[in-house]
Amino acid sequence: MRQARTKDVPVIRALIDQNVGSGRLLDKHTVNLYEDILEFCVAQDTADGTVVGCGALHVMWEDLAEIRTVAVAMACAGHGIGHLIVDDLLDRARVVGVARVFCLTSRCSSSRATDSPKSTARPVAPEVYAELLRSYDDGVAEFLDLDRVKPNTLGNTRMLLRL
Repeated sequence: MRQARTKDVPVIRALIDQNVGSGRLLDKHTVNLYEDILEFCVAQDTADGTVVGCGALHVMWEDLAEIRTVAVAMACAGHGIGHLIVDDLLDRARVVGVARVFCLTSRCSSSRATDSPKSTARPVAPEVYAELLRSYDDGVAEFLDLDRVKPNTLGNTRMLLRL
């Protein structure tokens, strides 16, 4: 595992592209991958250094972050790389002082998180909610359960882990 670099963006782009058609990941513009490169970590094959997976930690608030864009090369699926990526991102969350980490997923196989009940209640304090509404980030909108992202997130489950 290591911090992603700008030279990794083409590989991250390819990993995302492999998962968009199935609905596992939302598409991202390449410019956003460059803008968000500091949020990403990558998994490398120990034999040849090839990037075989990626994931990002997006801090949303003082104590809240999202794990997003976790993808593993199809040839490496089932080898635990996704778990390594999530573990690395959770470690990063702890280092920066985040107490709650969530992931929006249509796959609920992770033992690292528990289902957060879906409700109309706001997931954060009203003043934080009001501030987060100013964000243009779709991940923030998904977390807040805003109607504008519904077509993209049908079937997603919120997974929330308290660190």
